Amino acid sequence: MYKLYKSVSIGEVVSVTRLTDNTSIPLDPANTDYQTFKKEVLAGAKLQDADGNVMTDASAYIASLP
Repeated sequence: MYKLYKSVSIGEVVSVTRLTDNTSIPLDPANTDYQTFKKEVLAGAKLQDADGNVMTDASAYIASLP
């Protein structure tokens, strides 16, 4: 399961946290953890928004990412 992290100072999602090991993953297409995150969510892994709510249409959100 993953959770989006929103920066308080800019009010935008800046990273995602892999909840199994609490690893922060930057939203960087060159990062292999980021690529894995996108693949896993598209394959059915759960994604929480920054407030901790499970997103019902996570695949649409993933499609909007770089």
